Amino acid sequence: MQKKAGNADNFEIELDAQLCFAIYGAAHAFTRTYKPLLEPLGLTYPQYLVMIALWEEDDQPVKAIGDRLGLDSGTLSPLLKRLEQSGLVARKRDRDDERQVRILLTKKGTELKTQAAGVAGAIGKAVGCSFEEAVALRDELIALKQRLTKTGSERDPLPSV
Repeated sequence: MQKKAGNADNFEIELDAQLCFAIYGAAHAFTRTYKPLLEPLGLTYPQYLVMIALWEEDDQPVKAIGDRLGLDSGTLSPLLKRLEQSGLVARKRDRDDERQVRILLTKKGTELKTQAAGVAGAIGKAVGCSFEEAVALRDELIALKQRLTKTGSERDPLPSV
């Protein structure tokens, strides 16, 4: 987002006027806020997201987890390996398609969900808004992401700079 400098034809580029920079800063602040909450669980923020995806639905193909989280295999594979080394997940070959690897929660991984139950509440307090405001903000961010990920013909043309 560019800040209007005086008229519509004259735009000044300032870092603090950029929507993307505000979102980038908020994302980093979230990660920093999660860190002390996740350390006792032995999880990093990306590992926590994988665990949430598995707590929602156990026994998923690696590709499904990657698609759900927007992570490529180069990022996801080492993350899953560390979760497996921690004893939280196990990998197995799909019985119908040996090329696919499925990820399952171990007993330890399933039990970790109970320990992680307070994380969302702590984040809610840190955000400092009502539940309704948080839901509305989340929905706006999801809509923004969907608008930004539309394919070329679906997207409104970008203004020339």
